[in-house]
Amino acid sequence: MLRHGRSTANGSGVLAGRSPKIGLDDDGRAQARTLVDRLAGIPLAALVASPMLRCRQTLAPLARARELSRSIESRLSEVDYGDWTGRELKTLAKEPLWRIVQSHPSAAVFPGGEGLANVQSRAVAAVREHDARISAEHGDHAVWLLCSHGDVIKSILADALGQHLDSFQRIVVDPGSMSVVRYTDTRPFVLRINDLGGDLGGIVPPPPKPVKGKRRTKKMSSEAEVGGSTGRKG
Repeated sequence: MLRHGRSTANGSGVLAGRSPKIGLDDDGRAQARTLVDRLAGIPLAALVASPMLRCRQTLAPLARARELSRSIESRLSEVDYGDWTGRELKTLAKEPLWRIVQSHPSAAVFPGGEGLANVQSRAVAAVREHDARISAEHGDHAVWLLCSHGDVIKSILADALGQHLDSFQRIVVDPGSMSVVRYTDTRPFVLRINDLGGDLGGIVPPPPKPVKGKRRTKKMSSEAEVGGSTGRKG
């Protein structure tokens, strides 16, 4: 899960939300270009993006390099902040709702917009549906990439970690960062959070082993390793 690169609104002190034509700034464009080399060793089966311009721009260099088309998924779009969109954060911090967003986000509904509980519901449903579709087409060991927004990715990570949405503000997801979740039949495994440049080679599942005497391969295990993972060889 990739948060879009730094946008022209990041650092402006304004809540951009779904404001149209918010694209990448110079740093964001550099992050998008760097993504090509950073993911060079990762086999990607598919790219899925929020419809917002900054997400489409972030994936553009990678899509060209890999000759992959991008599936646009509206359920991964930015939070609809409603009447808060375009307002200064220092002003919004004085609103009574601000404290709820910080301490009890599951109850937060933005005036004229949507609630954060709905954001998590739509985003998690989208991720699980795309993961099931891509796994059915490419196999359980397929790796795919989605590009979305900070609060959206944080809500997906909270679900994957088994945390209540009210804890999702404890998760940090910076522009251009990568977070990695592996979904299995019974539970997700969280491999990375807010990775800003580390080696991602370890996220690639080992080649599937064939089932003896049968024309199929073993499914990804849903079992956790007792005592903790011993890491991958090589």
